[in-house]
Amino acid sequence: MATFPLPPGSTIGILGGGQLGRMLALAAARLGFDTAVLDPEPDSPAGRVAALQVTAGYDDEDGLRRLAERCEAITFEFENVPAAALERLVALGAEVAPGPRALAFTQDRVAEKRFVREVGAETVEFQPVDGLEDLISGLARLGTPALLKTRREGYDGKGQAWVRDRADAAAAWDSIGGRPAVLEARADFVRELSVIAARGRDGAVACYPAGENRHAGGVLRTTLAPAPDAGAVQPAAEAVARRVLEGLEYVGVLGLELFELADGRLLVNEIAPRVHNTGHWTQDGCACDQFEQHVRAVAGWPLGPTRALVPVEMENLLGPEVERWPGIAADPSARLHLYGKGEPRPGRKMGHVNRLRPPA
Repeated sequence: MATFPLPPGSTIGILGGGQLGRMLALAAARLGFDTAVLDPEPDSPAGRVAALQVTAGYDDEDGLRRLAERCEAITFEFENVPAAALERLVALGAEVAPGPRALAFTQDRVAEKRFVREVGAETVEFQPVDGLEDLISGLARLGTPALLKTRREGYDGKGQAWVRDRADAAAAWDSIGGRPAVLEARADFVRELSVIAARGRDGAVACYPAGENRHAGGVLRTTLAPAPDAGAVQPAAEAVARRVLEGLEYVGVLGLELFELADGRLLVNEIAPRVHNTGHWTQDGCACDQFEQHVRAVAGWPLGPTRALVPVEMENLLGPEVERWPGIAADPSARLHLYGKGEPRPGRKMGHVNRLRPPA
């Protein structure tokens, strides 16, 4: 059994070998930790910068055992890791953070919204959908247009469809594969905000300034942070984040997506139980970025400072946009972060750039 805080030289395991795992591994290395990555792909972006990659499926008993034996603490980089894998690691004696309970809640959009309401925060009106009849009754109750999302999985606009009127119901249901879903009422919001928040093993909570997010085609394109004119809603956003973190008995960093309404109220859109795309600005805008913060929390270290040192505009580089790297590298206000991926397929997140802005 590990003793916290973990000393430098300890090994932290990461389930998932994508770009978030890569940036976690790099942050851990800066603090003197080794990392071991478990991923089904043998040449994952995170695995190439880790001390060890275990190439195995997330349900592979031998792979999970090897990870548990090698690591003093284990975390994950994306929320579609099976909760059963975390439960198995716990049964093997591993220290896992965040825990299986947090992952299970956030893997089910209906359970997530019910939890948010239980801790005293607001969401859009919603209805679980298990079939076409549920969808039609939900449209009658919530009105149109409404957003149909698969209950599990789905990201970057995948697994969801707008239902403009009742005549669209059958096509929308078919478009998400007829899977269990949630129907969400349209949110009349003025902008989307996100707060990156962390909770340590000692219960301490730290929140970064809110960022303002702008999407295209269901995919995040840019985050402006700190969000312009967000001072009035920052305390409310932090209060919601604290209730979520404490309600889940969470350890680590999470991303909280929020809709800001015209009257200043905040609705929780989604909880991401991990470091988050909208927090990438912290890499160049804060003394302690979200990746180091997550490592600190998992390792039982004190949480780092979250104050913004400079305003940042983060832009995702999708697919062939990564070929702009020479010009970005030549821009003295830009900080380029590439993920070490291969083929730049359209829509694939290949990297991001943080552009430092002069203070207002």
